[in-house]
Amino acid sequence: METKKLVCVNCPKGCNITVTLDNGKVVDIQGYTCEKGKNYAAQETVRPMRVLTSTVKVENASLRVLPVITDAEIPLDLCDQAMEEIRKLDVKAPIKVNDVIVKDFLGTGVNLVAS
Repeated sequence: METKKLVCVNCPKGCNITVTLDNGKVVDIQGYTCEKGKNYAAQETVRPMRVLTSTVKVENASLRVLPVITDAEIPLDLCDQAMEEIRKLDVKAPIKVNDVIVKDFLGTGVNLVAS
């Protein structure tokens, strides 16, 4: 059995949560005060997820880069690979906020969109 301690970031309370894992599976969660905290702790200890923000090169525009963001969380362990793919991108203006730059980014079901 393995125990992990973390501080919940879902609200200002910052609950100190303890998660017990057995062979990588959550068997017990203590210290949370709401379901969001419980769900966060379970996800964070098994496979952390993050929204990714970056910039891509843009052609035919007054600015050389375009801010982009994933429209939902992607697994943290894919972020290095995601950044490699983003560095390869080169989009052409005009582009509007929320235009999809890459659909189903890295097969995650999440889109990379202009922000």
